[in-house]
Amino acid sequence: MPTWLLPALKAALPHVGTIVSAAAPEFTRKSAGVIANQTMLLQQQITELQAAASTNDAHIKELAEQVRNMVVALEKGASLAQRHQRILLLCIAAMVLSVTSLCAALYIFLAR
Repeated sequence: MPTWLLPALKAALPHVGTIVSAAAPEFTRKSAGVIANQTMLLQQQITELQAAASTNDAHIKELAEQVRNMVVALEKGASLAQRHQRILLLCIAAMVLSVTSLCAALYIFLAR
């Protein structure tokens, strides 16, 4: 499992409910007995669709900005994780080398 997936899910899951509620618009529905006001009803529905499209456009732009910020943060976190991993390997190598040199010094000191 990729290391970036868990933080990404934790960042996105709280917003799922908001996205679903925004994605289910409430449009005017046709009633069965209203045929005379068909033009007025269609005009109202077109107006609602245009308003929903402009609202969705704003939400999409906001979501794209949030996704961009999240990707930048994930890339920064991944580079820091790689750097920490290299530092850890260097520390382990230094410890192994120091323990080896300590053992060699003790052997030379005690062999005399």
